[in-house]
Amino acid sequence: MAKITAADVNKLRKMTGAGMMDCKNALVEADGDFEKAVEILRKKGQKVAAKRADRESTEGVVVVKMNPEKTHGVVISLNCETDFVAKNEDFIKLAEKFAEVALNYADKESFLKAPFDDKISVEEKLIEQTGVIGEKLEIGDFQTLDAAYLGSYVHSNKKIGTLVGFNKVVDGIDEVAHDVAMQVAAMAPIALDEESVPEEVVQKELEIAMEQLRNEGKPENMLEKIAQGKLKKFFKENTLVNQAFIKDNKKSVAEYVKSLDPELKITGFKRVALG
Repeated sequence: MAKITAADVNKLRKMTGAGMMDCKNALVEADGDFEKAVEILRKKGQKVAAKRADRESTEGVVVVKMNPEKTHGVVISLNCETDFVAKNEDFIKLAEKFAEVALNYADKESFLKAPFDDKISVEEKLIEQTGVIGEKLEIGDFQTLDAAYLGSYVHSNKKIGTLVGFNKVVDGIDEVAHDVAMQVAAMAPIALDEESVPEEVVQKELEIAMEQLRNEGKPENMLEKIAQGKLKKFFKENTLVNQAFIKDNKKSVAEYVKSLDPELKITGFKRVALG
């Protein structure tokens, strides 16, 4: 039987992130063979993942990454079961590494199949770390955005992350982009503008408004006109460019953006939130 030293255990721990005793036991079982020991730890992760498959992973962290030019970005959430794990420094570092990989992929499916390191995929790394941590881990949301310039924001509790795209780069855009990204985090708009709101949502809002007005006893011939007024209010409260700007509610977000440059426009946004 191979002699297992503390240095061997530490080396395997750095390779996998597994606990000291798990690493020692894996090395003993593998008779000192590191590749076999890694495989043993991965199989343990698969077993734990299978046992916890039906658990809810509603805690976690949201991470935003952008390329150096700030023209392409990704927002992902790494989900776990408890807030205790979500606050762990190693868990947050793992989420950051996942986001760095995610920056190179267009959708969640291709990202999960992507190589995390030389030997395993993102999907396999999630299973491996499920065994290490003992909780169900999964990529909850995956959103990408491209624009001439991107702004981003991650809330201090790491539960909300946003990206906002703009049509051009101008002096002072960093502050404006950050402010608008914070607006998206705080106010959770459902769409960029009126035209971007899905037709089924518009019709549902009109239906709800008409029903409320009928219950209030409003005349039938006035319902459509009043409902349209309610719809305008809905657009103002729920579309990004029309929302009141959180730092100055006398301005809309669109007016705030144009105060920097009359031709500056928001082209899109992404928002990922936990809980």
